[in-house]
Amino acid sequence: MPIRQAPGVLKIATYATINIFCFDLILGYVKIYGMKLSMGIVGLPNVGKSTLFKALTQNEVNIANYPFATIDPNVGVVAVPDERLDKLAELSNSAKKIPAVVEFYDIAGLVKGANKGEGLGNQFLSHIRETDAVVEVLRCFQSGEIIHVENSVDPLRDMEIINAELALKDLDTLEKAWKKVEGDAKTGNKEAQKTLESFRKVKETLEKGEMLFQQQYKELLENPKLKELNLLTSKPQLYLLNGNPEDVSEELKNKIKALGADYIIINLSENPNLSALIQKAYEILGLISFFTTGEDETRAWTIKKGSKAPEAAGAIHTDFEKKFIRAEVIHWEKLVEAQGWAKAKQKGWLRLEGKDYVVQNGDVMVIRHG
Repeated sequence: MPIRQAPGVLKIATYATINIFCFDLILGYVKIYGMKLSMGIVGLPNVGKSTLFKALTQNEVNIANYPFATIDPNVGVVAVPDERLDKLAELSNSAKKIPAVVEFYDIAGLVKGANKGEGLGNQFLSHIRETDAVVEVLRCFQSGEIIHVENSVDPLRDMEIINAELALKDLDTLEKAWKKVEGDAKTGNKEAQKTLESFRKVKETLEKGEMLFQQQYKELLENPKLKELNLLTSKPQLYLLNGNPEDVSEELKNKIKALGADYIIINLSENPNLSALIQKAYEILGLISFFTTGEDETRAWTIKKGSKAPEAAGAIHTDFEKKFIRAEVIHWEKLVEAQGWAKAKQKGWLRLEGKDYVVQNGDVMVIRHG
């Protein structure tokens, strides 16, 4: 038996159909209606960045065996693989199935001295300033056929080069904002004085070679002016180690963990399954998915872990958060086990939750709103 649609859900479907229900416009849809996850791909030339991008998006991009093959940022929108979405869509016999999506930005390879104009990658760092996290691709595989811009394979060295260039770019960004804040601070503006002190601490941190995404700097980055700068080293990092497990040293793993980052080992030359990469990205950013489902559509929505029911409703439409009344909730596995919404209700498995309910990963929800 198909799952019924509540009045609020019917409004969502109607509104979306009129405007941008078409899956081809899913990027625009996500920007208007829900949180999207965006990742910037960085690395030295010829480490597998563009290969990763192609594998993720199945888009043809310029991959060549020489540095700076990618001279324009490639942007791809990737559907998040999710068996929960598939099973709910099948259960509801949904006309449409709309997954959560991730934007990936692939830019030209960075090289040592990029901050001084070497290579082309530095020109495109601005394209990943608005992303949520950074995927740093490190080459761990050995191959005499694929040249390395540093003439040898050393992922520890490469990591230091990339992070140094990100830090130097951030110092440049900080310097450009510094004079305005300093001027305001000299007039006696208390907020500007606090901001200037935060700027000084960030500058000292970057000059020491520290990454700002580390836990000890979280409070420092709460300053509104610093948030506006979208500093590259403040973004969570996920390292993609391109090679086989035996190519990856314990020293490299320990270095990444010491930074407070995470890694995943993938051989990009072997038609890789990259769903684990996306799952890792959700994990490091503290994101979860909840679902709406019915005959019209089954859809995955991305929210921050710990979000309450009205915030989840707001991911669907801002008005639903303001006019939230309550939500009918069931975990996706229980709904599938019950074989439908009506049977789940008969079994007493549906719950009515109010404004203080913290949404759980895998919840299926019907939002009641004014």
